[in-house]
Amino acid sequence: MKNGMYGEIEKTFTLENIVKVFDPLYLKVLWTTFWVALVTTIITLLVGYPYAYTATVVSEKWQRILLLLITIPFWINFLVRSYALIVILRSKGIINTLLIQLGIIKEPLQLLYNTPSVIMGMVYTLLPFMVLPIFVAIEQLDNRKLDAANDLGATPYQTFIYVTLPLTMKGIFAGSILVFVASFGMFVVSDVMGGSKVALIGNVIQNQFLAARNWPFGSALSIFLVITSIGLIGLYYLATKNIGADKSRGEK
Repeated sequence: MKNGMYGEIEKTFTLENIVKVFDPLYLKVLWTTFWVALVTTIITLLVGYPYAYTATVVSEKWQRILLLLITIPFWINFLVRSYALIVILRSKGIINTLLIQLGIIKEPLQLLYNTPSVIMGMVYTLLPFMVLPIFVAIEQLDNRKLDAANDLGATPYQTFIYVTLPLTMKGIFAGSILVFVASFGMFVVSDVMGGSKVALIGNVIQNQFLAARNWPFGSALSIFLVITSIGLIGLYYLATKNIGADKSRGEK
């Protein structure tokens, strides 16, 4: 399909929209979206793994508190959460006001409407999707293997690197896929916290459907996102399958 002379959709076979996806302009947007999603995934992993690990080693009371804190964002409207971050990050927000009062800075920092603020918003929004799969993976660890490592003289660091981390890779892969796919197609956070200065592929798709009224091209971009998501899920399946096979061989 393609747009006609007067904006109507013509039901004719064409590869025009597929080819247009690979235009340098849109490839640049795709690349920006990819590395923003990748950085978001890495940060959520670096923050989420210690959080999930801590939740498994504290008392039951503190475990409930930590899990409650990480799931609270699910109870709050998505837009409300984004605007709450704006209140914190704006020029006269909490962070800038505190830094000025402490004498660390003299002029407010530009913490909004740039790529770092978009990444920060995505990390805040998607952190639960990383923490919960990792938490489940750590909870399912066979403590006998940890005890065996300790009995063999392994240090806590060695036990974590050679036992705990490999056995929780399924949770890491699951959380990473959830965060990456969600951030790859997200447009609300970049709209609210990036303004017009940060355009991701989700924003382009939104504009094609709502502003440009170019539904065929918007659909082509959407299909590209779907194929990317399916590919990532396939990689996750293969990775977890290989991990399961290695685990079975190790047990034998």
